[in-house]
Formats: sequence, C-alpha cells, structure tokens
Amino acid sequence: MVSVYDVDALKLVRATAIKLEEMKLEAPKWVGNVKSGAHRQRLPQDEKFWFMRCASILRKAYLTPQIGVSRLRTHYGGRKERGVKPEKHSRAGGNMIRKAMQTLEKAGLLSKSKKGREITGKGKSLLDSAAMEVSRAQVA
Repeated sequence: MVSVYDVDALKLVRATAIKLEEMKLEAPKWVGNVKSGAHRQRLPQDEKFWFMRCASILRKAYLTPQIGVSRLRTHYGGRKERGVKPEKHSRAGGNMIRKAMQTLEKAGLLSKSKKGREITGKGKSLLDSAAMEVSRAQVA
C-alpha cells in the first residue's frame, strides 16, 4: 500500500487540496486580502491558496505526531529582506495557520491534544487515498 512517505510532497498536497475543496471547507473572507507573513511582499496569487495551506498543514500533522501553531509559523516563514541590512528569518503569521487548523478540526481531520494537534483516522485515510491517486497517476 502506498503512503504519504512514498509520493512527491507537492503532488500530494495538490491532490489533497482538491479533495478538501470538494469537502467544501469554509475559508475566512479575509484570506485573499492579507499576506501570509511579514516576510512576504505580496498577497497570495493562487486562488486555491487556502486549500493548499490546509492540505500542507494536514500533511505536516501526518508526518509529525503532535504539531502546534508555533512550529508551523517557523516552517512557513522565510527570509525577510531588510534593505541594506542582512536578511533574517521571519516567522509566518499565526492567525491564518490557527484558522486553518480550526477548520480542519471542524471537518474532523485534526484533533486537539495536550501538546498540540494530531491527525485523526479520517485525516490519515484522506491523505492515504490522495497518495494512492498520485502514485497511480505517476505509473500511468
């Protein structure tokens, strides 16, 4: 059986984002009007940015037993240009990550624990089925 570890991460996230969009997850109204962090210069250009971010968070929760907003802020952060001064790492905004995790919790894909959030059986099966689709598409 094919799992999340066996397929390309970007293809898996795209396939999972399509499945999440079919589940009709509600995106906050402000998602297309804010940057994803202080290190970004522009708003997200992709129309499906919310679903891609949710799918990516779900994949990270699959790979890491317990994950929280702080670690994800570091993961999604990046290099901030500061003019003539050297660049520094800047963390991503936490509100977008928090709202995505709350949306995934409402859908039953994530659950809260004492040390963060962990993926549920429903979330694992969603990612495994997306991984199966991706592996079939690679073979064909």
